[in-house]
Amino acid sequence: MRTVCGVDLGTQSCKIVVYDYEKKKIIAQSSAPVDIIAQNDGTREQKVEWYDAVVKKCFDQIDKKVKQTIAAIGVSGQQHGFVPLDEKGKPVYNVKLWCDTSTAKECEELTKAAGGEKKLIEKAGLPMRPGYTAPKVLWLKKHKPQAFAKLRHILLPHNYINFLLTGEYWAEYGDASGTALFDVRQRKWSSEICKLISPDVEKYLPPLTTSEKTAGKVNKAAAALYGINEGVIVSSGGGDNMMGAIGTGAVRDGFLTMSLGTSGTLFGFSNKPVIDPTGNLAAFCSSSGGWMPLLCTMNCTVASEEFRRLLEFEVKDFDNIASKAPIGAEGIVVLPFFNGERTPNLPNGRASVNGIMMGNLKMENLTRATLESAIFGMRIGLDGFVSLGFKPKEIRLTGGGSKSKIWQSIAANALNVPIRILEGSEAAAMGGAIQALWCLETSEGKKSSIEDLADKHVSLGATIKPDSKSIAAYNAAYAVYSKYLGALSPLYK
Repeated sequence: MRTVCGVDLGTQSCKIVVYDYEKKKIIAQSSAPVDIIAQNDGTREQKVEWYDAVVKKCFDQIDKKVKQTIAAIGVSGQQHGFVPLDEKGKPVYNVKLWCDTSTAKECEELTKAAGGEKKLIEKAGLPMRPGYTAPKVLWLKKHKPQAFAKLRHILLPHNYINFLLTGEYWAEYGDASGTALFDVRQRKWSSEICKLISPDVEKYLPPLTTSEKTAGKVNKAAAALYGINEGVIVSSGGGDNMMGAIGTGAVRDGFLTMSLGTSGTLFGFSNKPVIDPTGNLAAFCSSSGGWMPLLCTMNCTVASEEFRRLLEFEVKDFDNIASKAPIGAEGIVVLPFFNGERTPNLPNGRASVNGIMMGNLKMENLTRATLESAIFGMRIGLDGFVSLGFKPKEIRLTGGGSKSKIWQSIAANALNVPIRILEGSEAAAMGGAIQALWCLETSEGKKSSIEDLADKHVSLGATIKPDSKSIAAYNAAYAVYSKYLGALSPLYK
């Protein structure tokens, strides 16, 4: 028996799946939590050593005999995180995460230096946002000059896990395109953007490889540490959204994936670059050979989790109470910006409850408005997709929130697109495993396509179709949400 392994280093946990691709069955999986350093100035960081520990902990949970069957590994990682290493591969500072909004000033400086946001989009395809990697590098230069002086390698979280496995430094187009240091049209590092930070920044970036190729092989030290075979192929990997696209089968035009996790993402495959002049949709590359326009909101399940904790409800109780309220929650609107926000660009955003009156202040309205706010954030992105000529056929739903029946219904009707539920729950890790299989078969000389592999190995469940009455009600509710968003946004810029 030969298997492939997917590793997913997320914001809150690391997960591993071992997949028997002949029997189309996950035969082992493990997970372990990762802590976050959070401060009121928007700082969200993790320590590099935590990544070392959590990957080992996850591999240690897998049976030794199972680990010996692994022929290839694919790594998924939270996007945009800045892993700063010295010449020996040791950290010079913490990892600044995708949800870190403390770099708003650095974004302003880089945008001004580039000649404005329009120029940035023209040059590299992306505006400068606090979530991206580029402003984090400038932040390190300004605020931690001694650490910056030691900097020799700029990696993303998935690149770092590849480094732990192989000892080699590599990047691939998908995750690299989310750094804002990359030209998404030309598929190369942008020398012009790098020089805005420092003349040496481009030298610290890893060489690029294509998605179907190897990022190295498991070396002797990693084999001994994790209990896997030396020489196991490690595929290029990618960001969690890129791997989630593979793991949900969104590798063809017209299919979108929506992930309801700590962040909310909506993304789809395209055969050509999709550049949004408004900057709401990120013009990323895919990790399957094309491009992957993406919307990211920094506050998706965050709001429901915070309200649920405050009200001391279990998830099922929260959903049940929300289901008793009408669509639109009788005019109550939640703006869920607990972490600031990236789309719309409100780095200083704050959460709020709006539209409260004597007659609508009810628990069911508050809980429903909280759930609806996550999907209304996604609708901003869907409207952007449609305006750029993208014709959505189906949305594949993934992430922790995808298990919620009420969220499934809200998504189908508020977005007016059929929603497809996945039978598996670990889309990013599964995407890593499927990409690893692609790399393995390519290395063995087989004519293998990622589209065919996704068709064979992604398990799809039920389809939820929108209904006309609910669509009309959500259009009205979204208009109310948009009114409050427009009125309060100037406070948070």
